[in-house]
Amino acid sequence: MKISQISEATGVSIDTLRYYEKINLLDIKRSNSGIRIYSDDDVSSVRFIKQSQKIGFSLEDIAQLLHFRNDPENAKPQVRSMINGKLELIGQRIVELHQLESELSALVGQCQNSSGDCPILKKLEK
Repeated sequence: MKISQISEATGVSIDTLRYYEKINLLDIKRSNSGIRIYSDDDVSSVRFIKQSQKIGFSLEDIAQLLHFRNDPENAKPQVRSMINGKLELIGQRIVELHQLESELSALVGQCQNSSGDCPILKKLEK
């Protein structure tokens, strides 16, 4: 299939597909005239990349995950470790978001009970 077809099938832009190839996330075959020829495996890889991005993996992490797909049974410990690291980061982010929520709620309360200058704007100036 051609690049326009895989773009349509996956919802990934042509520029992004070319970028994935440039950074070696995809190894695309070419015709004798140099036209990129995508396979069903390439469609699967692009979907894998997009799904991995949705759950917060960087393109560097995704390159490792794509490599692990070649030997999934032996890769289980490394993949599990990557996921545990991601879970730890998410836990930290949740704590940070709860703190931010408390701070913003307090600012809204201060704003409702104040006269004169806006306490929210004053806080943002600091």
